[in-house]
Amino acid sequence: MSTPVDAHSLARPDQVRVQHVSLDLNLDFEGQRVHGRATLGLERIDTGAPLILDTHELLIEAVRGADGGERQWTLGEEQGRLGCALTIQLVEDEDEISVIYSSGPGAEALQFLAPSQTDGGRQPFLFTQGQAILTRSWIPLQDSPAVRATYDATIRAPRGLTVLMSAGSRNGPTPVLKESADSAPTDLWRFRMENAIPSYLIALACGDLVSHDVSERCAIWAEPGVLSSAAAEFADVERMVQSAEGLFGAYQWGRYDLLVLPPAFPYGGMENPTLTFLTPTTIAGDQSLVSIIAHELAHSWSGNLVTNATWEDFWLNEGFTVYCEGRIMEELYGEERANMEGLLAWQNLEQELKALEPWQTVLNIDLAGHHPDDGFSGVPYNKGALLLKRVEECVGREALDPVLEEWFSAGSFQSRSTDEWRKYLLGAFPDLPEQMDLDEWLDAPGLPADAPRPVSDALTKVDGELQRFAQGVAPAELDCAGWVTGQWLRFLNGLPADMGVKAMAELDQTFGFGANGNSEILFAWLRLAIREGYTDADASLEQFLTTVGRRKFLMPLYEELCATPEGRARAEVIYRKARPGYHAVSAISLDKLFD
Repeated sequence: MSTPVDAHSLARPDQVRVQHVSLDLNLDFEGQRVHGRATLGLERIDTGAPLILDTHELLIEAVRGADGGERQWTLGEEQGRLGCALTIQLVEDEDEISVIYSSGPGAEALQFLAPSQTDGGRQPFLFTQGQAILTRSWIPLQDSPAVRATYDATIRAPRGLTVLMSAGSRNGPTPVLKESADSAPTDLWRFRMENAIPSYLIALACGDLVSHDVSERCAIWAEPGVLSSAAAEFADVERMVQSAEGLFGAYQWGRYDLLVLPPAFPYGGMENPTLTFLTPTTIAGDQSLVSIIAHELAHSWSGNLVTNATWEDFWLNEGFTVYCEGRIMEELYGEERANMEGLLAWQNLEQELKALEPWQTVLNIDLAGHHPDDGFSGVPYNKGALLLKRVEECVGREALDPVLEEWFSAGSFQSRSTDEWRKYLLGAFPDLPEQMDLDEWLDAPGLPADAPRPVSDALTKVDGELQRFAQGVAPAELDCAGWVTGQWLRFLNGLPADMGVKAMAELDQTFGFGANGNSEILFAWLRLAIREGYTDADASLEQFLTTVGRRKFLMPLYEELCATPEGRARAEVIYRKARPGYHAVSAISLDKLFD
């Protein structure tokens, strides 16, 4: 396949392509940087062309060939968050080059945490987050989803910490003791990823970590104080893998481990191969939020196995994954739960579409002149999933399933575009345009009129209780027995505006929303409390904003605060205190809010 032009990469893989990345890095917690060497294996497509890499604020010390000789290199002009092009002049027949470098201060992909920001409070922590174009801030490479490479790594870390990466086997990593005369003792950790992956999936974590085996291929990793609750919450992970294999084909990555990170992690989860990263806010105590595991697991097929060619094709990752997540949840937990979660997603999408600009609501989005994060919303996730649900309605699940499995199988370890999917789908179902306008779904803004809307009896019952509450029935008299998380979210999000402080106090006293350990319910309650001026929740709100780094929660809460002058002043005070603990993914989005 020819390499698509990637507007978010300065590299030229059509001339010289990186095929393998070999890292030899030191983790410097005191200096909050990584430094060492990246050795790149190359394919010379144009034998006279230089190697061009993506970098962002990397400090380049030297570039050497396999013979140890120095190579000429230049850093291009800084292009905002795209960074600088590193251009390296190659000698004849050269197929390997080494870059000696260190990450710059505040590298966007790296989150160094002080011991006080961890659960144990004794050891520091480091994790990386590469999606979408942040990997270039800690590794010089061709940072485009169209470029897939294998990788290996040798990582030196302070003794006593555990290093994990999106690579390796259950028998490793194995620490090798290493003493240094001029520095503190370090341990050596080695990893290898045999499958070619896009750069954003190269991931690392280092901290005080222990594990619990769920099965021969699945384990839970977390800080010691978090492990038991995480292991109980995610005990179904092996069943999920088996379910996904039955639906989408064999699991291609060997292990499927989960790593619960400290609360600063900016996402619900990240689908790094062999090692999904998770926020601790997914631990609810009742397995009510485990759909996040189904989602990240489904990425093992849609995203990791078959990857979006550019960030304009992002919906191919996320829309497919939300659809596959729903299928896994339906098989394991029943159709009603899958429908309930699907309907909640539909309602969130409806609200989001009202706030987005039209161009942001197109699946086949045009990101020219925009950072990939500008296209990040529920649209690629939920509108993309609804497209596949609509195809399922038109052709039937029995016909669609083998077509999806073949898409994953034939496209394994490749990057694909929206146009390729369009041609593939119409090749499989040539009569599909008679039933749905695929071009409208892919290229037009908004939600097509034929978008399938889930039906949930459980949420219909909630709507009945909301009506009773609006009619004056006291909270204690509502029929809420046995409600699950999705129902409580429907209830909180459906409460009438301008209820007043008295009604909020009655709800809080009856249901204990302010002390709820479920992060989704607490978030919905805090957002409501800001809107209604319920100051009894102020302490809980500040605690939440200063300890949780998940962007999904932070943006709406700060936006709600900023809706009034008084709220904005309070938000600015909290943000100044909390920002140093946020990952760049969250902080950059919030910086725009606070100008």
